[in-house]
Amino acid sequence: MTTTALTNQQVRLAARPVGLPKRSDWKFTSEPVREPGDGEIVVKVLYLSLDPAMRGWMNEGKSYIRPVAIDEVMRAGGIGKVVASKSPKFAVGEYVSGGTGVQEYWVGPADDKTAAFYKVDPRMAPLPKYLNSLGMPGMTAYFGLLDVGQPKPGDTVVVSGAAGAVGQTVGQIAKHKGCRAIGIAGGKEKCDFVVNELGFDACIDYKNGSVREGLKQHCPTGVNVYFDNVGGDILDDVLAKLAMKARIVICGAISQYNNTTPVKGPANYLSLLVNRARMEGMVVFDYADRYHVAAAEMGKWMQAGTFQTREDIVKGLDTFPETLLMLFEGKNFGKLVLQVADEE
Repeated sequence: MTTTALTNQQVRLAARPVGLPKRSDWKFTSEPVREPGDGEIVVKVLYLSLDPAMRGWMNEGKSYIRPVAIDEVMRAGGIGKVVASKSPKFAVGEYVSGGTGVQEYWVGPADDKTAAFYKVDPRMAPLPKYLNSLGMPGMTAYFGLLDVGQPKPGDTVVVSGAAGAVGQTVGQIAKHKGCRAIGIAGGKEKCDFVVNELGFDACIDYKNGSVREGLKQHCPTGVNVYFDNVGGDILDDVLAKLAMKARIVICGAISQYNNTTPVKGPANYLSLLVNRARMEGMVVFDYADRYHVAAAEMGKWMQAGTFQTREDIVKGLDTFPETLLMLFEGKNFGKLVLQVADEE
């Protein structure tokens, strides 16, 4: 097909946000979709992964990945369909996952190292699943828990953000590995989902009760592994309930991402000393050469019906600024996905 008649709607970073990102921090632009050159492909974006990490990518300063530049298309992972190809790597009609950015079309080399596209099969799983447990959140949960957290059968594993993309996967992996899984989530509906549908042993509702009291009730012998997605006060509460030789996985700190004041560090960190515990950060990109291992194991669980995922899908590229905020307001229920176009 010719692509020159197509228009690419894009969302670019217009300003560094202070606190929560506002619609004025974004700029909506459009440009024609150019024809692919030799070795290039054109990908029509169908779904975008919206993740808490995106807030950090908007800030200036040193991090594990360079910040998104002003006027650059916002970074995001996505799923799309190849609609034009001059590369033997991908054929027209194939579905791919990779760094598409927040836009309707991606054009560039099929072997682009930043986009890092790979094929996905909608016959094996619905496409949004490849942005959830079979995508970056699932890889984060798998390697963060198993490589950094190193759970042993019988351990008590606690995870915050338990109804979110990473949290729901962490708890289910823990159960598959013979551990007790205790979630922390906001609201009765999310907690019921975590226990009744995902199979966690218990879930502490931080919006309607004391996390510290919940930990006393559900972790009587202490917390062996804590997978932290939120930071702040909840991290302090868990630090107060560590078991000897506990492991804390620092994956994220969503409670701190939009601060206009300095980030709040843990006050109870001496518990690490008393309990001979350790706290270690993890970045999923470090495990890229082993993603296939995680996908294979979780894929088997999914096919066996012993592993569930939930996606919260919102339609429309134009809703991106408001949809992204759902992550920081606790409004998403499951992995937040933005649907850019209908599957054909």
